[in-house]
Amino acid sequence: MPRSIRRIVISGVTRGLGRAMLDEFVSLGHTVAGCGRSEAAIDDLRLKFAAPHRFATVDVADDFQVGQWARHVLTTMGPPDILINNAALTNKPAPLWEVSAAEFDALIDVNVKGVANMLRHFVPAMIAGGRGVIVNFSSGWGRSTAPDVAPYCASKWAIEGLTGSLAQELPEGMAAVTMNPGIIDTDMLRLSFGETAGGYEAPSAWAERAVPLLLKLGPKNNGKALNIP
Repeated sequence: MPRSIRRIVISGVTRGLGRAMLDEFVSLGHTVAGCGRSEAAIDDLRLKFAAPHRFATVDVADDFQVGQWARHVLTTMGPPDILINNAALTNKPAPLWEVSAAEFDALIDVNVKGVANMLRHFVPAMIAGGRGVIVNFSSGWGRSTAPDVAPYCASKWAIEGLTGSLAQELPEGMAAVTMNPGIIDTDMLRLSFGETAGGYEAPSAWAERAVPLLLKLGPKNNGKALNIP
C-alpha cells in the first residue's frame, strides 16, 4: 500500500461527525474501516462504499463484538494508521440526580468503556507495527463543565485522563491525542441545544477542515489535547 494512502478505523461511522469524516477520508483516497450500531445504516454504507472499505455492525460497549471486528479488520486490512474513537452518547439535559442509572450507565459504557475496548483490541497491532496515531474524541465539556450534562462531562473528562496516560505508555513513533471537535450541528448537539443547533456548522463542512488536520498528526503530537479550529 502506498505510503500516501492511510488505513483509517473510525467508530460511530454511521452518522454525525463519523459519517462526515468517512466521506472526506474516502474522497481523499484513503481506506476506511468503520463500525456503528445501526445494521440498516451499515448496510447502506456497504452499498455505497465498496472494498477495500469495510463496515460492521458493532456496539463498542461490547468488548466481545469489538474484539471480533478488530480481528477481522487487522487480518484483512492490517493495523490502522489512524484509529479514531468517535462513537459517543450524550444524556437528555437534566440535573444529575434526575438522570436514571440506566441512562448514565449506557453513556459511560459507550463513551468510556467503548474507547477502552477499541484500544484494547487495536493498539497492540499498532505497537507491533511501530507506528500509528490514536485520536480519542473529547469535547469542550471534557475540559470545562455545564449544568444538565454532568454524565457527558464526566465521560469526556475521563477520556482526557485516559488518553494522557495512554500517551505515556506508547513507544516512540506513535501518538495518542484528545481532540475537541468544536460545536457542530449534529443529532447529539440538537439533544442539548435544541433547534439553535441549526445555527452551527454542518458536519460535512467541518470534515473538510478536520480531516486534513487529522492526517497531519504524528509522534510530535503525542499527549496533546487538541482542537479543531
